[in-house]
This record gives sequence, C-alpha cells and structure tokens, in this order.
Amino acid sequence: MCKIKLIDVPSEIGAGTRGSSLGVGAIKTAAENAKNEYFRRFPVQHVEHENDLLFDTELEAATPHAKRIEGVVTQYERTSDVVASALETGHFPIVLTGDHSNAGGTISGLVKAYPEKSLGIIWIDAHADLHTPYTSPSGNIHGMPLAAMLGLNEQGRVGFGLRPNAINEQTQKAWEELKNVGNKMPKVDGKDIVFLGLRDTEEEENFLIEDEGMTVFRVEEARKKGMKNTAKQALRVLKDVDMIHVSFDVDSLDCDVVSHGTGTPVPNGLFIQEVIAFLSVILSEPKVCCFEVTEVNPTLDEKRNAMGEAAFKILYEATRVIEAFQ
Repeated sequence: MCKIKLIDVPSEIGAGTRGSSLGVGAIKTAAENAKNEYFRRFPVQHVEHENDLLFDTELEAATPHAKRIEGVVTQYERTSDVVASALETGHFPIVLTGDHSNAGGTISGLVKAYPEKSLGIIWIDAHADLHTPYTSPSGNIHGMPLAAMLGLNEQGRVGFGLRPNAINEQTQKAWEELKNVGNKMPKVDGKDIVFLGLRDTEEEENFLIEDEGMTVFRVEEARKKGMKNTAKQALRVLKDVDMIHVSFDVDSLDCDVVSHGTGTPVPNGLFIQEVIAFLSVILSEPKVCCFEVTEVNPTLDEKRNAMGEAAFKILYEATRVIEAFQ
C-alpha cells in the first residue's frame, strides 16, 4: 500500500491578503466536523514558517517587487528538504500549504530527490503564477512560483516591448537564490506544464504560455469535453516526462458556487465534483509523485468554512485514488 505523508506548510508570506496560514487548520476542522479520521491515519510533518516577517515593514519595503523574498527563499529551502526526505524514505507527499508561493518549495524538493528525472506539472488554478519580480504588478510572490521553476527573469514583458520593473540588487540576488533552491534550474520545461481552470491572467503571462508551449484547458472547454477526457488528454501531453506533480489551488473553484474563502477568488470556475472527476484519472497515473492543496483562507469565507469543507472533500477523494494506484 502507498505510504502517504502529510506535509503541513502554513506559510502565507507570499500572499497579498492575510489569512491563508489558517487554511490547513480549516481543512482539518472540516474533517473533524465530518467525523472523519483522515488526519489521524497518516503521519504529519509540520514545516516551520516565517509569518512574523509580515510585520516587518522595512523588510517588505526593501524588495517591493518581490515582497519578503528572502523569507520565501528560507521557506523554499525548508519545504524542499522535507519533501525530498519524504520521497527518499518511500513516502508519497501530500502537501497542504498556506499560499501558492510554497509550491516552489514543493517542486524544488521533487527535483532535489530526483535530479535526473524530467518533471511535468498539472496546475489547477484560476491564475498562471508566471510573473517575476520584473513583471509583477503587485510584488506578491504567490504569483511567481511557476516563473521561478522555469528559471525566468525579464522574459514576459519582452514580447510587448514593455519596460520591466526596475528591481534592485537585493531583489535580483534573492530571485536567483529562489530559482536555484533544490540545486537545479530550470526545474521544468514550459511544454511540460498543463493548466486547468485558468481564467485570470495578465498579458505577460499569456505571452509566456504561448511562447513556452504550455497547455491550457479553460473551464468551459474542459466541461464540454468532460473532466475525465480532459484528464486523459493532459496525461497525453505529459507522456514523455518521468514524474508529475499536481498542484490544486482552491481559487480554481467557482467562488460564487463554493465560497469566497480564498485570497484571490475568481467567478466562473470549476465545481467540486469536476475537480474530483479530473483527479480520479490524473492521480491514477503511476508517474504522479506528489499532490498539493493550497490557498484556503477561512478569514474571507462568507459561508463559515465552506472552502475548507470543499478542499477536504477533494483532498479525501484524491487520497483514496492515491492509495489505490500509487
């Protein structure tokens, strides 16, 4: 049977809205309220966070185009070590995180454990997260993890002749450190990234998606094809990679149907059962080596803990597939 290890990363220093550090707790509360023993069945490893940096205004001002980036480097290193250790001891890591910047640490751990293997990423998200400090309109690093994994710098504005952000030397140095966590850069090829649910992107990201040859399944397209057929097509795109990471951001869900309990909710998203159907195919693929859930923010939930409950339903069903096939 598959040996699952739960990895709890409550960091929210990459987000622009506070509260996602409470997301893992909201998922656990949903399990307890459902009288489900899920969090008693598997070993859980907690990764120390740097959330106190949120109160350091001088630090944030020092790198305005990549806020608290030096803390994010530390977070990447810690998460990378824990994920790599889980894999090296024969576990399947299920990573539960605060904000989506933490995905960079997860992915860095995968390539640290398996440096010779090629990686594919399935990114279930309303956002592409392809900004860099050179292009970001907000400076929030949860909009940058895939760009870091691709090893990007200014590319993105180049295609439009737009002037990049004038980042300082401190930011530039930390961005290079961030990209190199896990001792491999780049960690993924653009053609080996597949998006599901993407619907809120900037022009720089759209340029990169096309330029790098990424695959995008929009909500209506996937719904029309059927989620299981879409999943099969996604796996065909990634047929040549050695391992696959699946990252699920709850803002891929339809906020008007589920709840607004996430930092950057976007209407017209996926339904809970659609995500479950998609994952039932994806997670049965033996190449999948890691699953991640992120961006639950109970402080923004107008329906008590509806987003935490939705995330737990998806997590529970995903785990059943992982146990059966991995």
